[in-house]
Amino acid sequence: MSFIESIFEKVRQHPKRIVFPEVLDDRILTAAIEYATAGLGTSILLGSRSVIQKRVSALRLKLDHVHVIDPQKADDLEHFADAFSKIRRDKGLGKDEAIQAVKQPIYFATMMLHETSADGLVAGASTTAAAILRPLFQTIRLEPGVRAASSCSVIQLPSQAFGEKGVIYFADCSVIPDPTADQLADIAIMSAKLARQLHGIKPRVAFLSYSTKGSARHRSIEKILAAVALARQKADEKKIEAEFDGELQADAALVAEIADHKAAHSSVAGKANVLIFPDLNCSNICSKLVQRLAGGTLYGPIMNGLSKPASDLSRGCTVHEILGSAAIVALQAVEYRKLYPDEALGGARRFKY
Repeated sequence: MSFIESIFEKVRQHPKRIVFPEVLDDRILTAAIEYATAGLGTSILLGSRSVIQKRVSALRLKLDHVHVIDPQKADDLEHFADAFSKIRRDKGLGKDEAIQAVKQPIYFATMMLHETSADGLVAGASTTAAAILRPLFQTIRLEPGVRAASSCSVIQLPSQAFGEKGVIYFADCSVIPDPTADQLADIAIMSAKLARQLHGIKPRVAFLSYSTKGSARHRSIEKILAAVALARQKADEKKIEAEFDGELQADAALVAEIADHKAAHSSVAGKANVLIFPDLNCSNICSKLVQRLAGGTLYGPIMNGLSKPASDLSRGCTVHEILGSAAIVALQAVEYRKLYPDEALGGARRFKY
C-alpha cells in the first residue's frame, strides 16, 4: 500500500468535511468530487450552483455527495460576518466591510473553519499564497505555544531508498522567508508532529546546510546550530519523541554511506525523513526541483501551527496532489490516539497532541 493510499484508508475510518473555495478551477472540482466519491468525507464547494453545475457537466462528472454553498446567499453569511467583525474589531473593521469580505469564497471558507462548519480547508491551486494565507492568519488562531505559523510539503519519491519509504517532509516551503533560530526550531517541531501524525513513526529531523558538522564556519551555520539546540530543548519540554541533528549537508542527511564518512555518530544522518531548510528560498526551490526533476508527488504545502487544518496548494498541483493534500488535511483533524490506538494505550510513546 502506498503512502497516500494508507492516508486514504485512515481517513475513511474518520471522514471529514473539507471546504474548497476555488470552484473555477477544474482540478479543484475534480479532486473535490473524487474526495467525496472515495468515501473520505464531505466536499464543500463555494460558489454559484449553476456555474459549478455547468463546469462539472462539462467535465462529465456529477455533484453527488458534494455540498454546494453560495457565499453571496448563504444562511450563515450574517453570522460569519458578525464573527469576523469581532475577530478584526481591533483593526477597525465594521459590519458592512465584514459582510463584503465574507462574501469572498476564501474568507467564507476560513470562517467555516473558524466556526467548525468544516474540518479542513484546501486552496491555492489558482490563487497566490498571499491571498490564501492572509485570510487564514486573520481568522484562525495559532496552536497554544506556537508563535508563528509555517508550512511543510510532503513529497513522495518514486524510489523508496530515501526518507520514510520514499516519503520526505520539506519545511518551511511557503510562509517564513528568513526564519530566526527560534522559528527554525518551531518549524522542526511542527514538521516532526506532522510526520508523526501521518506515519506513526519516530521523526528523524535534519537541519540542512552547505556544511556538515563543522566542515565550514559562518554566522548562518551558527543560526542552524542554535536552532538544533532549541528544537531538542523544546521537544524535551513538550515530551515530543523525535531525533534532531544538524548542521548536515543534504547528501549526509539522506545517504547512509555518505553519512558514515561525514557524520558517523549522528542519529539522523543517512536516514532523515524530515528536512528543515535554512530559508524559504532553499525550501521552495528544492521542493519544486525534486517534484519536477525526480518525478516526486508533492502534497501541500500543509499549514503548520494553526489551530485548524489547512493546505496552501502550489499552483502547479495536479488533481491527485490536491486529493492527497485534502486527505492529509482531513487526517490532521483526527486525534492521534484514534489513528494509533494500540500505541496510545500501550504508553510506549511520549508524543503528545
